[in-house]
Amino acid sequence: MVKHKDASIVAEAISVNSQDDIPPAHREDNILLRKLGYKSEFKREFSLLETISFSMAILAASCGVTTGYSYPLLSGGHFAMVWAWPIACIFVTCVAASMAELASSMPTSAGLYYFSAKMASKERSALASWITGWSNITGQVTLICSINFSCTELITTAIAMGTDGAVVLGSGPTFGILMAIHLTQAFFCSAGTRILARMTVVTMVLIRESQEQASMTTTIGATVSLLVCAGGQRASSMDAWTKFENNTGWSNNVWAFILAFTSPMWSLTGYDSAAHIAEETAGAARAAPIAILVGVAGTEILGWLYYIAASYATSSVPDILQSKLVLPLGQVFLNVLGKNGALTLWCSIVYLCGCSQAVDASRVIFAFSRDNALPGSRWWKRINHTTQTPVNAVWFAMLLSAICGILVFSTAAFNSLASASVIGLYISYVTPIYCRVTWGRDKLQPGPFNLGWWSFPIGWIGIVWVVFMVVMLLFPYTQTANVQTMNYSIVIVMAVFIFAGGSWIFSARHWFTGPIPNIDAQSDSSSYSEK
Repeated sequence: MVKHKDASIVAEAISVNSQDDIPPAHREDNILLRKLGYKSEFKREFSLLETISFSMAILAASCGVTTGYSYPLLSGGHFAMVWAWPIACIFVTCVAASMAELASSMPTSAGLYYFSAKMASKERSALASWITGWSNITGQVTLICSINFSCTELITTAIAMGTDGAVVLGSGPTFGILMAIHLTQAFFCSAGTRILARMTVVTMVLIRESQEQASMTTTIGATVSLLVCAGGQRASSMDAWTKFENNTGWSNNVWAFILAFTSPMWSLTGYDSAAHIAEETAGAARAAPIAILVGVAGTEILGWLYYIAASYATSSVPDILQSKLVLPLGQVFLNVLGKNGALTLWCSIVYLCGCSQAVDASRVIFAFSRDNALPGSRWWKRINHTTQTPVNAVWFAMLLSAICGILVFSTAAFNSLASASVIGLYISYVTPIYCRVTWGRDKLQPGPFNLGWWSFPIGWIGIVWVVFMVVMLLFPYTQTANVQTMNYSIVIVMAVFIFAGGSWIFSARHWFTGPIPNIDAQSDSSSYSEK
């Protein structure tokens, strides 16, 4: 007994002494992390700027609008381009603000499923954590695939534009490009934290440049270029802001317009990434909520300006719909800017966007595996001694995403992947928020960012919105769907639901208790009041 006590004292002394070379700010982060039940296993290489960059790299308004343009184009034309985005942004901001409050209080890579466990009642804690974790992993993995599929479509569109339509790649070559992107990203994302942190800054600079540059020869994504270079092809202000054209096949115009929300909902995903890299961030309790809010607000503003410019540059919706290019917005740029290799920068941006998302997904898999919640957890929770990153989790995330890539052989592949990612992610976003506004009203120990009384109305608005969106995203985009045009998101979501639900009923409910502390933490050091 004495020997055990002495060993504990020695271990604690070693732990304290090993912190001597750590900056004071990082030491405070590690102390808070210990209070949450975890030891520090990562280097805190992400600064506030780099954390914001990481969040914006995944959100990337330029990428989201370029690939998501077809949704409002079909669902209302000019009117949907201009108005669907800001309407959805109002409700997404409520979800983001609620998440930022939780991330500020509990800055750990476990993120959302940790929030659910701590905010839910004792009886429902494990189940809430299980639902959140599996939903988030579903969304994370399908978001990697949908982003990389977007990059693939940009490449195939660029080839078609550069050859005047002479070379149009089919599903086979497209699948090959998609797999090549996955493979190279897996190697890239296996790098150390310092390299990944610097990469995000480069990505943010590229995205910013693509939004502001007016060059016809170096980028097709410049909002200014669309407005300035459209010339006589520019739509009138009356048409650009108010003309409604329903080309979905659905007879109800209101429902058709609602389907246009798919674009902003898909673009505004991944902002939970700032929470998932909290253990790699300096001043995480402050940096994580700032990165979430700044990333979402910046993307919302840039995305709306981009859609307004696209609406003006779209002289005829029926003509654009007749384009043989994979991405309809490619035809708009071809009409306005000509074929001067402008897609090159866009492809590089989306590639880096996919890299950031792969890093995010790997951290979720690592954290969930750290609590033994995934099959093969002992492999996915390993930290590589050289890079000090979860390399195994990176490759597992990319493998799962590559399997989802089989959907490329369906003409509705992007719609299915986008819907599945939004459904999975937003269910995981609002589950801890629901726990917060119901069972956890008095449990949260506020961090530097706190909504105060507004936490409850803002949280409920976000919850109701997400429930509505999940139902909407399960519908096919046209009223007369067939095998090729079917929305297969229901297949992905139900497959995970059946597996995760079955695992819970027959096994996990007997042993899974939620987040497992990997240090000996005193009960009074918790961030939460156990009420």
